[in-house]
Amino acid sequence: MSTDNEYKEIFLAEALENHEELNRLLTQLEKEPDNKKFVDAIFRITHTLKGNAAGMGFKNVAEFAHVMEDLFGEVREENLSLDEELFSNLFKATDVLGELINAIKDGKTIRFRGIKTKLEVQLKSVRKEGSPQSATPAKSAPDDPVVEQVDSASDEAPEEEAATDARITFSDLVQVPVRKLDNLLNLVGELIIERDRMVAANTDKVHTNEYARLNRVSSDLQYSVMDVRLVQVGFLFNKFHRVVRDAANLEGKKVSLTLKGTETEIDRNMLQIISDSLIHLIRNAVSHGLEAPAARRKAGKSEEGNVTLSAFSESDAVFIEITDDGKGIDAAAVRKKAIDKGLISAENAAQMSDSDIIFMIFEPGFSTLDSVTSMSGRGVGMDVVKKALDSVGGHISVETAPGAGSKFSLSMPSSMAVKGTLLFELDRETYAIPLAYTEAVVSLHKPDIRRVGSGLTSSYLGKAIAVVFVKDLLTLKASESVYDKKTLHQSFNLLHPEKKLDMVIVAYNGHTIGFVVDKLLQQKEIVEKPLKKPVDHVKIISGVTIMGNGHVCLVFNVPEICHIIFGKSVSTKNTMSN
Repeated sequence: MSTDNEYKEIFLAEALENHEELNRLLTQLEKEPDNKKFVDAIFRITHTLKGNAAGMGFKNVAEFAHVMEDLFGEVREENLSLDEELFSNLFKATDVLGELINAIKDGKTIRFRGIKTKLEVQLKSVRKEGSPQSATPAKSAPDDPVVEQVDSASDEAPEEEAATDARITFSDLVQVPVRKLDNLLNLVGELIIERDRMVAANTDKVHTNEYARLNRVSSDLQYSVMDVRLVQVGFLFNKFHRVVRDAANLEGKKVSLTLKGTETEIDRNMLQIISDSLIHLIRNAVSHGLEAPAARRKAGKSEEGNVTLSAFSESDAVFIEITDDGKGIDAAAVRKKAIDKGLISAENAAQMSDSDIIFMIFEPGFSTLDSVTSMSGRGVGMDVVKKALDSVGGHISVETAPGAGSKFSLSMPSSMAVKGTLLFELDRETYAIPLAYTEAVVSLHKPDIRRVGSGLTSSYLGKAIAVVFVKDLLTLKASESVYDKKTLHQSFNLLHPEKKLDMVIVAYNGHTIGFVVDKLLQQKEIVEKPLKKPVDHVKIISGVTIMGNGHVCLVFNVPEICHIIFGKSVSTKNTMSN
């Protein structure tokens, strides 16, 4: 469905809801003509309907609603009294308004000039005499020509004809609570798991083609439910105009926000999870990225800085980019601050590239500002961004150029319902690694792996990478550290020199690791469930799924494993010890 048609559906749903509420309020107002709350509510509805219709280009609805708005404006000011004849005209006008709204969908020609003119004459009479008036039947030719779905002969037709075909109408849109969609998706996930179990159990008895239709229908059902949960990113993006405005005022800067790709669709839950991250990145662009007006003038730039928020989709992934035309990120300043805070040693900092150094801004407690302001300097925010993306299997990258600005690129799956994984076997048990982190699978032998300090390394595409035998990681005791030489060398030391090994290459946050497994199986889309108590503290496992044979399959948490391998220590929560 095109964006225009989608907006049209949303307008029709809201307009029909407004029309229904208008009928209800008019009925109540007729019983209590002196109730100002009803008058105010009707005025607001007609005003909203007028504005929405004008914005969508539905001129007839907008003009008709405008006349009703003006009429109730006079009633509010007590310049027009509500009597039986006026109520009769208002109910006729409301019926015609409903017909005009329905005509947008079915294309019918609606005669409405008679009742519209009668209301306009009443308005002119009230405004001219300045005293309460009663409705008086009148007809006159309107000033403006008819533009859409109305023929010229309708001016002379009796206004009563417009309402002779009164009927109850229903919107084509249904509002459903998100919790119901979540529950439906969970049930569909259970259905997929049960389907796989049934197919696996009967493979030897029934030909695979017998289940082809079941596979197709259940998969279509799953993706249809996933599609219902998709929303346009513009739903969130449009809220950032105020965020940018407030941040710019606090910093004393002039900033404009440009939105691109607002029609890109993403899972609503995904959008909710990353919303705080986007707020941090937008504020960071205004506070850290853009210069003050005086500094921009000195650099030959316009006083007003620009932040661009864009989105686009590729395959099953959504990309969101936050770009500013500010001063860029000073890698030297980040390096110095990281050393001062003890995040890295001076020796390690000297060996790190500028791109690796810049990633230090995502470390907890890091900030390049020496003083704390209402916007920044506390060292919180950027680490929240990375954690949020890790939780949904996303990535973040940074591009920056001194004096030209910076670009933060976020990539994430468009849906959280289904996760693509690579299955492998270890000690006759099946495990899964998310494809979002998987770069390749390779085969090698023991001589291709070398001991380096407390770890293991190998070569991949001409670069040295860390190598980890997954079995060693799973048997790690709480009292052990990955930096003990015996820890990550155990399986390697027991290998036969000619043993062929299967290795999964994963990448996260600039680090590349080779996971050595017993056997590679297949790629598979799974429905992942989070860990429940009492095992929810096992951080190297992100969740579980059930395979077709009924066995539980654990899903590895690649970000947490990278933290263990490249971090400082291993706590009880990071292990699978007894």
